[in-house]
Amino acid sequence: MPSRRERANAIRALSMDAVQKANSGHPGAPMGMADIAEVLWRDYLSHNPGNPQWANRDRFVLSNGHGSMLIYSLLHLTGYDLTIDDLKNFRQLGSRTPGHPEYGYTAGVETTTGPLGQGLANAVGMAVAEKVLAAQFNRPGHSIVDHHTYAFLGDGCLMEGISHEVCSLAGTLGLNKLIAFYDDNGISIDGEVHGWFTDDTPARFEAYGWLVIRNVDGHDPDEIRTALETARKSERPTLICCKTVIGFGSPNKQGKEECHGAALGAEEVALTRAALGWNHAPFEIPADIYAAWDAKTAGAAREAEWNQRFAAYRAAFPELAAEFQRRLAGELPADFAAKAAAYVAEVAAKGETIASRKASQNALNAFGPLLPEFLGGSADLAGSNLTLWKGCKALKANDASGNYLHYGVREFGMSAIMSGIALHGGFIPYGATFLVFMEYACNAVRMAALMKQRVLFVYTHDSIGLGEDGPTHQPVEQLAGLRSTPNLDTWRPCDAVESAVAWTCAVERRDGPSALVFSRQNLPHQTRSEAQIADIARGGYVLKDCAGEPELILIATGSEVGLAVQAFEALTAQGRRARVVSMPSTSLFDRQDAAYRQAVLPLEVGARIAIEAAHADFWYKYVGLEGRIVGMTSFGESAPAGALFEHFGFTLDNLLATAEELLED
Repeated sequence: MPSRRERANAIRALSMDAVQKANSGHPGAPMGMADIAEVLWRDYLSHNPGNPQWANRDRFVLSNGHGSMLIYSLLHLTGYDLTIDDLKNFRQLGSRTPGHPEYGYTAGVETTTGPLGQGLANAVGMAVAEKVLAAQFNRPGHSIVDHHTYAFLGDGCLMEGISHEVCSLAGTLGLNKLIAFYDDNGISIDGEVHGWFTDDTPARFEAYGWLVIRNVDGHDPDEIRTALETARKSERPTLICCKTVIGFGSPNKQGKEECHGAALGAEEVALTRAALGWNHAPFEIPADIYAAWDAKTAGAAREAEWNQRFAAYRAAFPELAAEFQRRLAGELPADFAAKAAAYVAEVAAKGETIASRKASQNALNAFGPLLPEFLGGSADLAGSNLTLWKGCKALKANDASGNYLHYGVREFGMSAIMSGIALHGGFIPYGATFLVFMEYACNAVRMAALMKQRVLFVYTHDSIGLGEDGPTHQPVEQLAGLRSTPNLDTWRPCDAVESAVAWTCAVERRDGPSALVFSRQNLPHQTRSEAQIADIARGGYVLKDCAGEPELILIATGSEVGLAVQAFEALTAQGRRARVVSMPSTSLFDRQDAAYRQAVLPLEVGARIAIEAAHADFWYKYVGLEGRIVGMTSFGESAPAGALFEHFGFTLDNLLATAEELLED
């Protein structure tokens, strides 16, 4: 039987060989953490390489994702569908071994990591999901949800501010199934971190309420095992601080920044082989080491044992078991679509003039009872974002059976945690803040889009209509950034009906996140036919129209749709042929077929005006260089909303003057 060190050296060899072949990558972290990984993956991690989606598997997150060859080596060695040729193809176009682990590319990779700290945040989200799902479904004598979330992280993850946000919250929530290994190797790309990172990290985490296990030798399996045994018994999340040598085994580069982000070099690889006693060719693993690592049989047995437990659970609680399976499959209740459509029709018939943020809360009150998978929250602004609905129950450390999480002032952490919740499965997470503070969380929104997760970002106070709080709180450029993010559907509804449709589409979407952007101020109801209501889900549609071909098209979103309708009525009274296009979601409109887009925005009509109290430049793609845009080209000001709209030209008089000028041209 190969020794522990020999098994760990297989990780080191594969990692340095793959990086060397690609002449690109980070060999240091995999080589330094190999001994920790060997203990965790061989002795503790509950997983099944034959079924990477087994519901009760432990989750493993490599937050220091630059060390991707660590997880690729582990997946290959333990029997996942990742071949030696895949490892040889490291960092190449179309490979299943990209430079940083990417969700959906490689079986066994639970989340996309790379932007430091976000993997740790995702792990917190997974641990939240495990705790809440267990509280909602486990019954006395039937623990069908009972697994750990393990995260590897480095100095960079802890320097990023998001680590403070999420680890503080993890301690408050008592996420005892979360165990993090801190790779304390003292090195980052710029060199020895003591010049810029002298925090007392253990004390910091103790202050968060974590159990901290200090001074673990990251190359001593017995110390690692002892630490893990202690962590698994804790009632708190645990940070295991492991002192390691980056690039362990490299005679000339271990412990130095040279092995952090570059290949060791052919000569150093040869020297490392000799130093480790690894007498095998590149990418060659002896059969006995493969056999020692193989986890397929043990993994299948673990899942089979769980299947027996679940069968007993299903016999005792058939309705709960069916609901559990539905939620993990990501399927909506069978009657959701019909009930959502009925709600939209009800809203249309009521015809209320209300703020779209209030319309959003109304939709939550309608949909919340239908969707027990909702797991909502807000970054300390629930009273303003209106994300609390009548059936909300807050999560607490001693009672996780609820459905609402008070994230505190942690926009970045909240957004990344939601991705972790979605990745875990069983929930549709939504979380809210003011639109302008999306900037704090921009990279987490991007990661949700990159991973195509069903995450619902709720943003309120969507324009200069915020008013007196001034330009620090008035979003201008944020909508353009959201709309330019691939895979993200951004909605800015103009009234309660569009708000209800936006929520419906966001919930029903399974291939990516949605951003729902709502107003602070009241918005007038727009009357529509049934066909127009159906077309809202296409992202853009004709709201008001003339007889015959229009000579002018007004395109608007959100609060500016009401202004466009006023202009339409005035232009019609003047004998002009105008059309109003409401475009609550540009991405959905862009995905429609050419015939539909032509029917809404005919190419022959070049006279177009876009109206939106956000950055003007985005709208050139719809109005062309010959069109006009009534939008923002500066930051806002501090004043009442009405005064601001007049000051920045969002008035009927200015819109009519713009239309007259355009038609004359």
